[in-house]
Amino acid sequence: MRLKKDVIILGAGAAGMMCAMEAGKRGRSVLLLDHATKLAEKIRISGGGRCNFTNRHTTPANFLSHNPHFCRSALARFTPQHFIGLVEKHGIRYHEKKLGQLFCDGSSQQIIDMLRHECNNAGVQWQMPCRVTNIDRPTRVGTGFMVETDAGDFETQSLVIATGGLSIPQIGASSFGYQVAEQFGVDVTPLSPALVPLILARDQLAQVSELAGIALDAEVFCKAGRFRESLLVTHRGLSGPAILQISSYWKPGLPIHIDLLPGLDAEAWLLEQRHSRALLSNVLSQQLPRRFSKAWIESIKGNQDLAMDRYDDNSLKQIAVQLRDWEIRPGGTAGYKKAEVTLGGVDTRELSSRTMEVRKVPGLFFIGEVVDVTGHLGGFNFQWAWASGHAAGQFA
Repeated sequence: MRLKKDVIILGAGAAGMMCAMEAGKRGRSVLLLDHATKLAEKIRISGGGRCNFTNRHTTPANFLSHNPHFCRSALARFTPQHFIGLVEKHGIRYHEKKLGQLFCDGSSQQIIDMLRHECNNAGVQWQMPCRVTNIDRPTRVGTGFMVETDAGDFETQSLVIATGGLSIPQIGASSFGYQVAEQFGVDVTPLSPALVPLILARDQLAQVSELAGIALDAEVFCKAGRFRESLLVTHRGLSGPAILQISSYWKPGLPIHIDLLPGLDAEAWLLEQRHSRALLSNVLSQQLPRRFSKAWIESIKGNQDLAMDRYDDNSLKQIAVQLRDWEIRPGGTAGYKKAEVTLGGVDTRELSSRTMEVRKVPGLFFIGEVVDVTGHLGGFNFQWAWASGHAAGQFA
């Protein structure tokens, strides 16, 4: 005997729980399955344990996708204010850290408990840990899906895949969702780690490795991406918010460009001090960490740390150009273990932007990180989870 449910959701993370509670509110019988022993580990560890649960300034421009317009519909129908309303309903205190990023005052566990409470109130049933061993679609029209697991077999009209991407495999991430897509002939765009530290090639690493631990304000750009936030030098390369952001735009072989003095006219500033007897490194240390200034000068071929009055105007102008556009060519990324999200996923051309349902496989839905919609750093990926889960929950 197979247990029959209107909706089965695979994956009890942010998107999965949002979808489950919304479908349950509609009177649908919902079963939420997850292979993990602990509920929503990715929520728990996010935001340093305080969960950056949304961003007030969310717009479609904060997302990358092969179809950048796909996310518009879901984001318009479930906005950051909708989720903030849910948070306030549960009495969870929160604060804005910067740039519209909202965090719990307490713990990310409050968000997990809130979602679990909403699911329970909506009559959602849970099965976890539970490993799916097979998914089948009977040939008879309209009979839905058969889901075989190590906890029994289930039959459902609607099957929602909310299994996430490949990021952070140490807490259970896997390729399961992409395998389901392949099984049903649904295209998946190329996958890569995103919001991830960048590793430097050996020659450039030698120039900066001694600066590990230094952070500075910088503007980093690559292709269409441009971000001004903190940059951190590590023992393997570069990290910090600015680098995590630009990693989503970087491709192997490309350089990234760094403006070390954002908001400052570097040329005019240097020329103003061209008669000074202070060393160039001491002048740069007015704007940059001292250790960084000295190492950066050494890394720029043809430049020496001389007194300012030893440089002619053309030399200072060239130094200004290099300060505005310090080119670094990363050798790779720190991989999925350090990535916050996965870039790419289920091809949005296969899905309805209104319902998140696969056009050619009625009853099959994909939501959250498994879909080819990737947000910037700062709460945007959680907002996509809430919005896509809400969208599918209205129709599954």
